[in-house]
Amino acid sequence: MDLQTFLQQFVNALSLGSLYALIAIGYTMVYGILRLINFAHGDVFMIGGYLAFYGISTFVIPWWLAVALAIALTTLFGVGLERAAYRPLRDSPRISIMISAIGASFLIENLAIVLFDARPKAFPVSDFFAANYVFSGVYVAGISLIIPLVTIVLLAVLLWIVHRTKTGMAMRAVSTDIDAARLMAIDVDRIISITFAIGSALAAIGGIMWALKYPRLEPLMGIMPGLKCFIAAVVGGIGSIAGAVLGGLLLGFIELMTIAFLPELTGYKDAFAFVLLIVVLLVKPTGLLGKNQGEKV
Repeated sequence: MDLQTFLQQFVNALSLGSLYALIAIGYTMVYGILRLINFAHGDVFMIGGYLAFYGISTFVIPWWLAVALAIALTTLFGVGLERAAYRPLRDSPRISIMISAIGASFLIENLAIVLFDARPKAFPVSDFFAANYVFSGVYVAGISLIIPLVTIVLLAVLLWIVHRTKTGMAMRAVSTDIDAARLMAIDVDRIISITFAIGSALAAIGGIMWALKYPRLEPLMGIMPGLKCFIAAVVGGIGSIAGAVLGGLLLGFIELMTIAFLPELTGYKDAFAFVLLIVVLLVKPTGLLGKNQGEKV
């Protein structure tokens, strides 16, 4: 492999890893607050892509406005999902809320098949994102440059919210001890809704950028990216934002670089995520940046 090909694959891996990281943050935030794996997160990702598609193609809304509306509506959808499927079971055994999350995921997927049709749809990509740029012989798609930049900006905003605002302080308090947070007059329901809103907004942005990078929409498009981003969150240390970013980037680089060096393994690229998960859990069960957390009995 020559240097130009390596740099080409490096940019592609950075772009894919940034997408995984962005979506994995939603998993890790919800788990950090509720100790819940939101199995419907990949479906929220899918909803964001479809809403942007219909805004642009059906309602002929300007591109930037369609994206903004899709993110806003997906955020509201995520908050509504929490209120309908998770909040009523908050004081139930953890297995109950996990079953509810799985059921919500299947419900959303099948509703999407009915409402959006099972046939794949081509996502409209503007010339700005479809353009290719050449740097020293390396061809880079515009969207491959934009995805890491958007991820960095959103990560910086999220870290500022978590570490520099009262809402972020309340999030960290709820994450540490939800009962003690209630005793300190923190509105736990509001904080959980805000957490789901942020996670759903990130999933919507991830879904739209995924559709721009791979312009094909289908109702089950969120299953495999959702699984991989869940794996990225676990590998990095679920509950840790930095861990989710590290896990997403690591997964993106392993997936694409392995194919670049060993093209004959292309058909097994989805398996790399699961191999990585097994190896990391065997060596460090809490994930690369995870910490052991005690359970109250």
